[in-house]
Amino acid sequence: MAVDTQAVRRHLSDFATSRRGVEAYVEPPTNVTATTVILIAYDGEWTRRAAGSRAAAFDLAASLGVPVYDVLQTGYPNRMREWNSRQRKQH
Repeated sequence: MAVDTQAVRRHLSDFATSRRGVEAYVEPPTNVTATTVILIAYDGEWTRRAAGSRAAAFDLAASLGVPVYDVLQTGYPNRMREWNSRQRKQH
């Protein structure tokens, strides 16, 4: 799967610099998606982009200057689920 690395970097950088308390989580590939990076802000708002490979995902996330975690080891923070729940109630 080809990844537009510049577009991904730009999107994630914009998210990370426009929100507080952002952390990155690297997600493993699935049958339908490549390895992804999900950024989660202090309030649970999140965004996800394909990164191509595990190494590229960790490098990209680290380059943003935010803490980086392997979601298989840490799981997702509760604030992300709470944000999702609030969004469903609003729509």
